[in-house]
Amino acid sequence: MKKMKNKLAVTGVLLCALALVFTFCKNEPKTPVVDEKPVEAAKIPAFNRDSAFAFVAEQTEFGPRTPNSPAHEACKNWLSAELKSYGLEVIEQNFQAKAYTGTMLNSTNIIGQYKPNLSRRILLAAHWDSRPMADAPQSPKADKTKPVMGADDGASGVGILLEIARQLQANPVDIGVDIVFFDAEDFGDYNSSGDTWCLGSQHWSKNLHYKKDIRPEYGILLDMVGATGARFGFDDISYQRAPEVLQKVWGLAKDMGYGQYFVEEGVGGITDDHAYVNSIAGIKMIDIINKPLGSQSGFVDHWHTTDDTIDKIDRFTLRAVGQVLLAVIYREYNGEL
Repeated sequence: MKKMKNKLAVTGVLLCALALVFTFCKNEPKTPVVDEKPVEAAKIPAFNRDSAFAFVAEQTEFGPRTPNSPAHEACKNWLSAELKSYGLEVIEQNFQAKAYTGTMLNSTNIIGQYKPNLSRRILLAAHWDSRPMADAPQSPKADKTKPVMGADDGASGVGILLEIARQLQANPVDIGVDIVFFDAEDFGDYNSSGDTWCLGSQHWSKNLHYKKDIRPEYGILLDMVGATGARFGFDDISYQRAPEVLQKVWGLAKDMGYGQYFVEEGVGGITDDHAYVNSIAGIKMIDIINKPLGSQSGFVDHWHTTDDTIDKIDRFTLRAVGQVLLAVIYREYNGEL
């Protein structure tokens, strides 16, 4: 807390200062005082839930986006083209990753840079690939012979970030934003103690695209952010590595009336892309991920099943997450966070 000052002491100092000014400057011409025009605050644009939903649906129309598949290649080209159409500078970070099965995955992290030369930046990310087999452990809906469509698990986060890219072009703001779509996130082994998941974020964290000493102040990861009644809590890594970012985002969500989605409760440990961005890249990143109560797997019922389809996506959930992220960007620029 700021200390209260003695009014008499302050008055005495001011009188002395005025006397000195009068003594030494009474013969100097007066200089007109020109008030500097304050920087105009950027208005937070409205997130378009229907546009975001259309971006999610478009991804599912390619089919499952599993590495080494034609759908994966076609979706990659579309995502890059969409980011470019909104004025972002795009980098396709191609790499090969060895899956736990021994398969070599031809993979691409897609990076969209909004105002890449600005040093003040925020990182937003989601994974764009989908799981090659619907093998959710102990799920009656599992079918290991079929891939996962990934409408929620992957496409929902990407759809929100594409809409944010569209809004940034329509409503320019002088703060840098990096939108990264990680690849090869969902080709992991449930029983492995090794780092078989999140291969794209591991590669990106070891091969950062930033110029010189430019780094984002913090990052926000989206994963499974489209289902009805989603519940986003504090995972262990976010809480331990970036508690101030959690407080900033969840506090803002609550103030905006989205507290029913962003609950201030712990949801346990999660291995997700943010783990490697924190541990390898050294960038503070939190995870917005749906962890419903009473779930046997800890995730939504359609997780890693053939039921992860477009009918599971709720426009209102997309809007809640997207509107909070837009508020984060524009309020950071305005100096309100």
